[in-house]
Amino acid sequence: MALYAMIAAWTYQDTGFFTPLHHIASTFAASDSMMTSMQNAMTGSAFTVALGPAAAGAVIHMMVGAMYGAVFAVGARLARLRGAALVAAATVWGLVVFALSTWISLPLVAALFGGGDPISDMASMVGYPTFLLEHVLYGLGLGLLLAAPPAFRRHRG
Repeated sequence: MALYAMIAAWTYQDTGFFTPLHHIASTFAASDSMMTSMQNAMTGSAFTVALGPAAAGAVIHMMVGAMYGAVFAVGARLARLRGAALVAAATVWGLVVFALSTWISLPLVAALFGGGDPISDMASMVGYPTFLLEHVLYGLGLGLLLAAPPAFRRHRG
């Protein structure tokens, strides 16, 4: 999901490869690094990165994804989902996470932590089609991860 967001920002959005990480960091920090990344992309420097905000954005994004993933994993286990049904359900979960994030979580987090418009309006700033596809990819990846057999498991007959 994050890699797709970064490639989208670098290519067809022309906002800079690391801009999505800076954007997420705006949850708790000033949006200066996001704006600098975007401005530099417009002048041809698509790989501007402020290491601190980018790392913070990556950590925030991974922890939120892990939290949503854990909630889904518990529900999937209780529902005894396996195989293709698990992958399909997780992909739908990605759509649920898109809706929750777009219209509930991000506006709430922006209000609580002072992230302002960059956070509350993240879906519209990124573009709804891109933001939606990011979340579908998240769900698909989650489903494939949960459906894969553990590497350490061996068949014992």
